[in-house]
Amino acid sequence: MAKASAGTGDSIHELKITLCGPKPPVWRRFAVPSDVTLAELHEIAQIVMGWEDCHMHDFRLKTGKRKPDPHELASLMCAGRWDEIATANRSERIFNDAGFDGLDGEDEDLVALGELCPRPKAKLVYEYDFGDGWEHTIEVIRVHGAEPNTRYPKCLAGKRACPPEDSGGVWGYYAKLEALADPKHPDHEDVAEWMDPEFDPAAFDIDEVNQLLGDWRRHSRRRRSGGKGGHNRKK
Repeated sequence: MAKASAGTGDSIHELKITLCGPKPPVWRRFAVPSDVTLAELHEIAQIVMGWEDCHMHDFRLKTGKRKPDPHELASLMCAGRWDEIATANRSERIFNDAGFDGLDGEDEDLVALGELCPRPKAKLVYEYDFGDGWEHTIEVIRVHGAEPNTRYPKCLAGKRACPPEDSGGVWGYYAKLEALADPKHPDHEDVAEWMDPEFDPAAFDIDEVNQLLGDWRRHSRRRRSGGKGGHNRKK
């Protein structure tokens, strides 16, 4: 498998990922080498957020492209240029795992973060679990050189716990929290059996996250400390 390369050397992207929906927000701030691919960014995002990587996902980037007017579309249709029509109507680029059958999009394994989002304020939408529809915003906060004696990826800050897997999206999650907190709730026993009764939605352990990132780094062929390395795609 070819590896994307941003040609960014020891450049570091500092990112903030925020889960859309929950209030107060669930978010993490973390730093990654600028030349990580989106496939690697997916794995890192799973770790910093606390997901278990057992559902499909994609990344979306707004293109800002103007959609063709009806006359342009009519000309393309008359010429039978259907691929161009499909491309022209897209207001965003979609990236996902090429191993996902039946999904349209570019191969996330071949796109580097630094090429796609080279500057601060650039944003990606990252959706995980199309059934529950967990959407995240990933924003580039700053781009800087690698700090001495620092290994990347690294989590820098965060707030609140990630919802449990398969909790039914934002509304299902809040419904389960309500049932869990009220012993008289008709669903309390079922939720308490399914969900850890000690689950704390306000909890976040940055040391645990960085330990897991260290495990990921050691098992990745990248084995980077800010410089270039090999590439690992999770199967």
